[in-house]
Order: sequence, then C-alpha cells, then structure tokens
Amino acid sequence: MKEGIHPEYKEAKVICACGETFVTRSTKPVLRVDVCSKCHPFYTGKEKIIDVEGRVEKFRKKYAKKEAKAEK
Repeated sequence: MKEGIHPEYKEAKVICACGETFVTRSTKPVLRVDVCSKCHPFYTGKEKIIDVEGRVEKFRKKYAKKEAKAEK
C-alpha cells in the first residue's frame, strides 16, 4: 500500500436518533444515524411483514407449486 494516501482512521462517536451512543472507528469524528441495533425493528423483534399488494402470498403460491413437482 502506498504511504500518505489513506485518511486517518480514528475513534468515532455514533449517535442514534433514539439517544443510543457507542464508539467505533471511522474517518469522521462523529456519526449521526437514524436507527441502531437498539431501536431497529428487526433486532427488537417488532418487525412486521407488510404485504399490501399480495406479493408474499404470490411468492408462496409460486414456490409451493415447484416444491410439489419436485416431490413427485
């Protein structure tokens, strides 16, 4: 690797919109984020699959047919 072309990589404070803060490493001293592992629905168990247009059901029907053919 060439010398002197890489930015300085130092400790950075991450601040979430929910108020959670933690320290990591980055080229920027402060990072502000909208969601973190404390407030993201996937990690908190509050995630819901919103199937407004029937895509999930359509997917399940499509691949249920292929599985039935594979079993024969």
